[in-house]
Amino acid sequence: MSFTEKANPIFERAIADYHLTDDVDTPIKNPYQKDSIEYRLYLKCWIDTVQWHYEDIIRDPHIDPVEALNLKRRIDGSNQDRTDLVEDIDTYFRQYYHEVKPLPDARLNTESPAWAVDRLSILALKIYHMQEQVERQDAKPAHIQKCKAKLNVLLEQQKDLSLAIDQLLEDIEAGRKYMKVYRQMKMYNDPSTNPILYNNK
Repeated sequence: MSFTEKANPIFERAIADYHLTDDVDTPIKNPYQKDSIEYRLYLKCWIDTVQWHYEDIIRDPHIDPVEALNLKRRIDGSNQDRTDLVEDIDTYFRQYYHEVKPLPDARLNTESPAWAVDRLSILALKIYHMQEQVERQDAKPAHIQKCKAKLNVLLEQQKDLSLAIDQLLEDIEAGRKYMKVYRQMKMYNDPSTNPILYNNK
């Protein structure tokens, strides 16, 4: 079984579990063993799913400004959690392939495996919610048709991205490519690098 053959069903499970309540405050019940890659993948998609709905809520034109500000803070926290987890998944990959010696002509990829997995998780969410639009009973036929076309593109993109991720991991394992991870070093959440924060102590 390839890596993405494992990952995609885990993403689908996390999305389905969230929608049992469809509530951003629902506590996560991760069914996988802690510290396993499955645990990380489920948590990754859960964070993405909650943030998806944060982004929906904050676009309510009638949202209370105070509530919107509080929600923005939650979105910032969620973004940081997402970034931290992607870096944790890359750490997993680095440890998994640590004994592989890159070939003399090994090449560097444009992104790390975990950032590609991040995009795969988001794709699973797009597919779920586009499928919802396709199944809407209150929507006009033109809307349904438009969403069906988009869904087909998303499904093709998921297939292609899954293949690309599996090929990247195969290349890393064979030494044809090597991993080099740059930490995101986000500055706006850090009170020592955001001037608004360190000038208002």
